[in-house]
Amino acid sequence: MKTTLTGAETSADVAVVGAGPAGLYAAYCAGFRGLSSVLVDALPEPGGQLAALYPEKTIHDVAGHVAVRGRELTDELVAQAAPFAPRYLLGRTAASLTPDGRSGWVIGLEDGGRVRAGAVVIAAGLGRSTPRTLPCLRPYEGRGVAYHVPRLEAHRDRDVVVVGGGDSAVDWALALAPIARSVTVVHRRPSFRAHEHGVRRMYASDVRVLTDAQVTACEGVDRLEAVRVRTGGGELTLPARAVVAALGFITHPGPLADWGLRLENRQIAVDRAMRTNLPRVYAVGDICGYEGRVPLISVGFGEAATAVNHAAVELRPGSRLAPEHSTDREAALLS
Repeated sequence: MKTTLTGAETSADVAVVGAGPAGLYAAYCAGFRGLSSVLVDALPEPGGQLAALYPEKTIHDVAGHVAVRGRELTDELVAQAAPFAPRYLLGRTAASLTPDGRSGWVIGLEDGGRVRAGAVVIAAGLGRSTPRTLPCLRPYEGRGVAYHVPRLEAHRDRDVVVVGGGDSAVDWALALAPIARSVTVVHRRPSFRAHEHGVRRMYASDVRVLTDAQVTACEGVDRLEAVRVRTGGGELTLPARAVVAALGFITHPGPLADWGLRLENRQIAVDRAMRTNLPRVYAVGDICGYEGRVPLISVGFGEAATAVNHAAVELRPGSRLAPEHSTDREAALLS
């Protein structure tokens, strides 16, 4: 994995802003088309929020994988792109985007570095995000309250309370159930937003589920020991050495908001080719928005392929939109 020193300038055919799943796959697609790539990410390791927040989370909706953990998927994506030698600028934030007559675009980094590229693929995920929380949880952050689970094993034989009703809450509960002493899910609504399959598995497991309920207080001197939960039948106290607050995130596009991109509902508007309103600038993954988009990792992979193949045509006029396969070359040689 090649990195570039702080403050230095680098260049590539395609600059990918964001080294999460969609960004890593974009680097692979660029290499497959014979294009060089450089990935810029504010996080110190590739994988984006998937690797940083959900390395132990089991993912079930990636094609070709019955189930794969976040860390494993990241490793496979890095390995897939490796033969094409993408350059990684990790722990560095893309701060500005300006047109450049020679190469197309210049991305200015917060540390003074610059990236020149003919095309830009923005794969910045949810942008800058802050976890949602409850007032009673804040005093125990780092003392039993967390917003993700970096290591499942850390919760072995613990009483764990998971707060939330989305996919993350259900997935964490299912992953922790075989390890923790007990797992209780507390959700303030009567039904869950999570995928139906996961919800059915949760109800069929040993996980205790409390709906129409809310955590109202935390107890413990040096660290969390219990939580109080208000339900329709009154209030109860649950032992809790850990609370996983899976309440979602408040997101903001960050510096991208000042790049002249057309934003709709804090997402970058794109067309069917993943083009933004700026020439040779594309957006893929959760940072982009269009009618009917489904927020899945697998969808982001398809968007990355679409964006890079359109960029390839822009950068090399006359080339085909669909990538050439080995069978195509063999047929040409025989004709």
